[in-house]
Amino acid sequence: MKVVLFCGGMGTRLRDYAEHIPKPLVPVGPHPILWHLMKYYAHFGHKDFILCLGYGGIAIKEYFLKYNECLANDFVLSSGGHQIDLVHKDIDDWRITFVDTGVRTNIGERLAAVRPHLQGEEMFLANYADGLTDLDLNAYVEDFVRRDKVACFMTVSVPQSFHVVRADADQCATSLEPVMQSGIRINAGYFVLRQEIFDYLGPGEELVLEPFRRLMVKRQLLAIPYDGFWRSMDTFKDKMQFDDLVAEGRVPWEVWLPH
Repeated sequence: MKVVLFCGGMGTRLRDYAEHIPKPLVPVGPHPILWHLMKYYAHFGHKDFILCLGYGGIAIKEYFLKYNECLANDFVLSSGGHQIDLVHKDIDDWRITFVDTGVRTNIGERLAAVRPHLQGEEMFLANYADGLTDLDLNAYVEDFVRRDKVACFMTVSVPQSFHVVRADADQCATSLEPVMQSGIRINAGYFVLRQEIFDYLGPGEELVLEPFRRLMVKRQLLAIPYDGFWRSMDTFKDKMQFDDLVAEGRVPWEVWLPH
């Protein structure tokens, strides 16, 4: 299946880290988070990507145009440097379509803009470009196919250390519990969509608002809970947490590594 990745957001909450680097290019270890996400999909056999570009789109194009497999993989140098034999390759068999979908367009508008590149696809995958997981994608997609709905997405517990507060009419607190224990779950992306999604998507609409509400009315939208690893990079704090995981060698999203 083709994989649509929404790479055009402004990433304003990460500006303190890198004002001129689009969020998909913020590094996690030696590679941008976008590379990790694409590597994840490629591991499950999905290597035909459509990148919905906007803010920082030129930088993303330049990253792939200048991509050097030697810098990302082990290789053997011989003949005085005239011959290079790669031990592994990353993107050699990937197909990447770069589409400028506008700087200030929403996710639904970006998806509509790449619809011509999805002709003939009964189903396709889509995702935000800033979240990583160790989800078994094959089992996830198989479950979606078996249940024969129009769309699905993954839900996770709120991964912050905030507390949910409840109070009575006199503003006296009646309960205080960690948000992770509250049962509240959030949209974590990892969409699987059928072509029928475009029948529910109107001009200018945000994907997870009006179209998803229409799908919910017809019971055509699955919210699949997942309690394994998932983390997104929204703030500089998130960036630091990713760096800590890499430094500790705890990289559960790298499902392509031997275990």
